Amino acid sequence: MSITVQIPTALRRLTAGTPQVVCSPANLNELFSHLDSQFPDLKPHLRDEAGETRRFLNIYVNEEDIRFLGGASYAFQDGDEVLLVPSIAGGSQ
Repeated sequence: MSITVQIPTALRRLTAGTPQVVCSPANLNELFSHLDSQFPDLKPHLRDEAGETRRFLNIYVNEEDIRFLGGASYAFQDGDEVLLVPSIAGGSQ
C-alpha cells in the first residue's frame, strides 16, 4: 500500500525542493513521523509542541478535508493522494 503526498511550493524550501513523497503510512501520525525523519526542518510546520497538527495546516485526502474523514484517525487507503496546505495570510491595506 502506498500514498502520494504533495508538498506545496510554500513548504518545498524545507524539503530541498521535493514536490512529492511516496510512502506507506497507516494514518496521519505515521505520515508525520515519516516526513519528520525525511525532512526534519518540516516538522515544526506540521505539528505543534504537543505533537498536534498545526492549527493552520489543512490536510486533504483525495481532495476531501481530512477532518471530515475522521481526522487523525483516518486510515489511509492504497492510492490516496494527500495534499498539505498551510494557511498563508497577508496582504496590505
